[in-house]
Amino acid sequence: MSLVNAELFKVRTTSLWWIMAIVLVPLYAASVLLNWANSNISVPDDAAVSDTQTAQLEASLEPINVATNLYTSGQYMGVLIVLLLSAIIVTSEFFHLTATTTFLTTPRRESVILAKFGAAIVIGLIVWLFTTVLNLIVVPPIMSALDLSSQLGEPAVWRAIGLNALAFVLWAILGVGAGVLIRSQIAATLVLAITYVVGTSAIGLVFFLLSEYVAEWINNLQVLVPTSASQLMISGTDLPGTPPRWVGAVVLIGYAAVTGILGTWLTKRRDIS
Repeated sequence: MSLVNAELFKVRTTSLWWIMAIVLVPLYAASVLLNWANSNISVPDDAAVSDTQTAQLEASLEPINVATNLYTSGQYMGVLIVLLLSAIIVTSEFFHLTATTTFLTTPRRESVILAKFGAAIVIGLIVWLFTTVLNLIVVPPIMSALDLSSQLGEPAVWRAIGLNALAFVLWAILGVGAGVLIRSQIAATLVLAITYVVGTSAIGLVFFLLSEYVAEWINNLQVLVPTSASQLMISGTDLPGTPPRWVGAVVLIGYAAVTGILGTWLTKRRDIS
């Protein structure tokens, strides 16, 4: 536990954590407003829309799915903040030239990397708790404005909130693994941010075009994209034409396991200087 506290102290001594904390607030607000706006859309009466897309839209507008979407607001940008901060836990060692001292102080490198994973998980849960508390405050009035009950008595809502916590934890593990692979703090921040935002949009467009012009089932493979997997696992119900929620959890757990094991192995094998 002392090693985890030491890693958290290192994060607190950098300026990036509070900058990201400040950035998170307006991004969270924008997420809530966007989800609120999406809850007000109507099913289009358009022949160009496939039956599957119509069924998916109708299902997403069911009260329980509207609720789970709103009560998990902030996940998309929240996990990006967690991803970057988790990577910084590793890259800051090389940026501030403290890696050698750290591993000389604690020769068992696996203990150090496990402490970094632990610190990243704590950060992930803090960001999850922050967004969740805000959601529990602001979403009930929004649900009322939509002429819907708060849905807080529904187990599916609390399951989505719990799985959202799991998503934050898994993304934190991914961040540490990415930090091991990309030692430069600036490079890691830029690469991860651009890949997460631009890459996710680009891949989503590719899957959309393939499902439209090649085969509709290809769209199901989008669950292999980490951001899509984490979104799927927090849906209130299984949506038509999409894989079950548990598939998203399995995919994200798989990514976290691979990066966690790879990160630990590389840290043990690499020459630290």
